[in-house]
Amino acid sequence: MTKDYYNTLGVKRGANADEIKKSFRKLARKYHPDVNPNDKTAEQKFKELNEAYEVLGDPKKKEQYDQFGSTAFEQQYAGGPSPEEFARSFRGTGADYFETFDFGSIFGDIFGRRTAAERGPVRGNDITYAVDINLEDAIYGTTTNISLSHEAPCSTCKGSGNQPGTSPQTCPSCKGSGMVIAMKTNIRFSQTCPQCGGRGKININPCRTCSGKGNLLKDETIAVKIPKGVDTGSKIRVAGKGEAGTGGGPPGDLYIITRVRPHHFFERRGDNLYSEIPITFAEATLGAKIEVPTVDGIVALTIPSGTQNGQQFRLKDKGVPHLTGGGSGDHYVTVKIAVPKHIDDKARQLIKDLDKISKENPRADITFKGFRKR
Repeated sequence: MTKDYYNTLGVKRGANADEIKKSFRKLARKYHPDVNPNDKTAEQKFKELNEAYEVLGDPKKKEQYDQFGSTAFEQQYAGGPSPEEFARSFRGTGADYFETFDFGSIFGDIFGRRTAAERGPVRGNDITYAVDINLEDAIYGTTTNISLSHEAPCSTCKGSGNQPGTSPQTCPSCKGSGMVIAMKTNIRFSQTCPQCGGRGKININPCRTCSGKGNLLKDETIAVKIPKGVDTGSKIRVAGKGEAGTGGGPPGDLYIITRVRPHHFFERRGDNLYSEIPITFAEATLGAKIEVPTVDGIVALTIPSGTQNGQQFRLKDKGVPHLTGGGSGDHYVTVKIAVPKHIDDKARQLIKDLDKISKENPRADITFKGFRKR
């Protein structure tokens, strides 16, 4: 029976080379034995995929297949290939199959592997560090020293991992490619070189200070500038103070995460500040000018006559500076009328006389008559 290679690869008859290659990549990832260990069905499917792609992926063989079907190829695959034959089936016409198809890139995508050329220098990891500051420092900015331990380039080998005056040698196993050819369940595939770890080179003269790692744990005290306007959760970047890179890669960055402590008098909401100020009954009734603490010092606040308990006043630009620049938030002052706790007979009589004179009924607008009877 003629085999339908197009159907095996999940493409329509007449599909172009890119469509065939794309579909094969997708299916090869799905059915590869490393993804499906001890799964005979997946193994057989993977062999069929490679058989189909060897034909349809080669323009000459594809032309023969389109004219005569799979008859011309049945003898080659009859009964299933032996390990040696199956290994040879990975070869295209005149070029190694792995080179023409870049099979290593498929498995690299699946298993996170990369060739030595793809690895190259690797940037170091970033570090986060939490710093607690008070509200005053958040408003005016400050400089604080932090102590941390992080991976830094070895001062002896400058991060190379080689003893000074020496150089790494090309890995004899992979010849510098970082990848080697392996066999598993009669399937030939590329994998990261176990001798050099994919780097393509081996260090025969490791640095005696860092044992060839290139990096050492370093205790460092760093002065960090905290800008005006930071809040809890603000992130400050200190370039180049993260973990050291590998293979000559640059270091990562240090990120300072600020946590602003609560203040005993001011409450912060965004870039605005809130506070409460007690005033006397006379100040609320007759009006007054009182002193109010702000982050910029004492300011005068005018209390108009007839001020009510809980009334709020705005002090413009007396809040927290905007972190992005361009002004500050505001300070909102809520007044609380302080009722005297202890009064003498004379004061008591004066209050009664004032109450008789006053014509206002503070409950006049209350019209609620209650619920129905139980």
